[in-house]
Amino acid sequence: MKEVLNNSIYFGIAITLITYIIGMKLKNKFKLAILNPILISFLLVILVLTVFNIDYESYNQGGKYISFLLTPATVCLAIPLYQQLGLLKKNFKAIIIGISIGVVTSLSSIFLFSIILNLDHLLYISILPKSITTAIGIGISEELGGIQTITILSILITGITGNVIGESICKIFKIKNPISVGLAMGTSAHAVGTSKALEIGEIEGAMSSLSIAIAGLLTVVLAPLFL
Repeated sequence: MKEVLNNSIYFGIAITLITYIIGMKLKNKFKLAILNPILISFLLVILVLTVFNIDYESYNQGGKYISFLLTPATVCLAIPLYQQLGLLKKNFKAIIIGISIGVVTSLSSIFLFSIILNLDHLLYISILPKSITTAIGIGISEELGGIQTITILSILITGITGNVIGESICKIFKIKNPISVGLAMGTSAHAVGTSKALEIGEIEGAMSSLSIAIAGLLTVVLAPLFL
């Protein structure tokens, strides 16, 4: 059984899709934010690999094809933005300033906590791009000399955390403006946060989609300055 799974490129694809569907079913049934489909899939895949003693390389023979779809899926988020183009033009200056402040705050907080926690420099630069989409974050990590696996993990954890608690945080601080909510979700939690923003509303989803692109570009420019 183990040998079959190790040598099959379909295993990684199948287990990823099956566990995600399970996560979706649980989320729709219990309506709990903590039951995020990506989180559920993440944990179940780890469980399966551990139980059957399958190494990551064997799983990733098929799993990498799922990852390949991440970039075009992110690009597709431009559709809701196009539908809210008039709103973007009307609030362009405020939107750019908001995203810029969000990016600087993210990078500064990582820098500060790395000093407080006395993190190794290699670990620090690996988690520096944690708040941007994986497609851009991996490139930045590679350019800075970070560990890509840690970068991917930090991006995933950041996205899931933003997806689960982002809406509650906005309610706690009484952030009700849909543009502000969308910018906050996209700037802090990239594509995973944007999926939640799209659930909240069309404007939130559009602004969050915009944040992914601009936050990614700004991080590319600013990250080297935090070395």
